[in-house]
Amino acid sequence: MKQYIPVIGLEIHVELKTASKMFCECRANQFDAEPNSHVCPVCLGLPGALPVPNKKAIECTIKIGQALNCEINKHTKFDRKHYSYPDLPKGYQISQYDEPIAVNGHLDFEANYGTYKNEKRSFRIHRVHLEEDTGKLIHKRSDTLIDFNRSGTPLVEIVTEADFTSSDDVKMFLEELHTIIRYLDVSDADMEKGTMRMEPNISVREVTNDKSTNPQIHKFELPKYKVEVKNINSFNFVKRAIDYEVKRHIGLLEKGETPIQETRGWDSNHNKTYSQRTKEDAHDYRYFPEPDIPPFEFSDEYIESIKKTLVELPRQKMERYIEVYKLKPMDAY
Repeated sequence: MKQYIPVIGLEIHVELKTASKMFCECRANQFDAEPNSHVCPVCLGLPGALPVPNKKAIECTIKIGQALNCEINKHTKFDRKHYSYPDLPKGYQISQYDEPIAVNGHLDFEANYGTYKNEKRSFRIHRVHLEEDTGKLIHKRSDTLIDFNRSGTPLVEIVTEADFTSSDDVKMFLEELHTIIRYLDVSDADMEKGTMRMEPNISVREVTNDKSTNPQIHKFELPKYKVEVKNINSFNFVKRAIDYEVKRHIGLLEKGETPIQETRGWDSNHNKTYSQRTKEDAHDYRYFPEPDIPPFEFSDEYIESIKKTLVELPRQKMERYIEVYKLKPMDAY
């Protein structure tokens, strides 16, 4: 009988807690504001409007990267990511492509958490980059309305490696990340308001001679496809979406079919995913450097000054409680 193992990576979007938007002075994070009441030529993408980067948003992104044990790139830049969608007024998004602010991090867990008993686990962070958020689509019967208040809000994207092999470990990781974000006070990370949104990238591989489920120790070729489930705002929904997709993929593979590489949505009312569109590759976005924003050069002193502002993080505090007060891990947690 064939055996299959899920291969899961994550993209997490976090809206930053800043007074103004990413590239203009409009007020950010206006959850209850009148639609389209906090907009200007810059965040509406009107001709001739020039973006000015938000310094606090950049520093918040560096903080997140440092808290996730990332390397902070001294040279970084913004890029234009092109795609056509009604909530994107410029026809492109100012994001980061090949030179993000932070890379090559990790988040560690001690033994006896998640599904890997008696084994420490480390989940790798591929990159942490900064971009602007899009507008919000509001569907009413047969009509779709657009609110651009959110357009231009500073948004951090955290991208992991495909290190997860179970929905339980994904949920554990996301809960810890959520706690870290709130400890840093860089975002409310309020999922009901959409200030933290999660997108698992899911595929399934067949186990042959390699019985291990740890991709960091036993290297293997990634599956030829992946399915991304977009904009989930609940840890439990992420877990359910992964479990649904894994079961669906295995069913297709058992029939000799390869799942289509696509983007899907999550229907929480029926506990199932649904197809949205064929999945894009990076070259489809036609990235090129943002011509209106010069590249950044960070000094060692500047990076270190931000690191000094980091608070004691949850795992560090737990380790201190264990060492100083001799608490058991579960009591310290």
